[in-house]
Amino acid sequence: MAILGRIKKATSFMDFLNRFKKKSALKISDFLNVDNISFLESKNKNDIILELIDLLEKSKTLTQKDEFYKKIIEREKIISTGIGMGVAIPHAKLANLDDFFLAIGVQKEYKINWNSIDKLPIRLVFMIGGPEEKQNEYLQLLSKLTMALKNDHFRRNLLKATTKEEIIKLFRHF
Repeated sequence: MAILGRIKKATSFMDFLNRFKKKSALKISDFLNVDNISFLESKNKNDIILELIDLLEKSKTLTQKDEFYKKIIEREKIISTGIGMGVAIPHAKLANLDDFFLAIGVQKEYKINWNSIDKLPIRLVFMIGGPEEKQNEYLQLLSKLTMALKNDHFRRNLLKATTKEEIIKLFRHF
């Protein structure tokens, strides 16, 4: 039945073929922007959140800075976004965002208390923002990021990176 529905809805032969194409897999690298990567200066959770949000505003990725900050803090109050392994993934969705974005923060000097699930401090922060109505894509991005970060060698390489371009290059396969 689903196949017949696709055939009936096709408006042209090309449209017909496109309806059977496999959707391309979501890639983390599609959401990376060198302007949204920071070697963090902040030494505590709240300041890091503010530092990354300021970075997103400065790069014109985010225009609703105060609203986004409020949503991030509300999310942190529910349960910490410190997922373990030295990683935190603060995230929030807003109704008037068109697409997802990702900011990356690397703290090379200090270990930050984030109340992580494994009780260990964090040094890598991945801030995700996106539209409320795209839950499936949001979960895919979160899942892809989590899978990549489970790799200990990958996390160590992120911490060793000395340039933003190096960080982007590390994500080229994700």
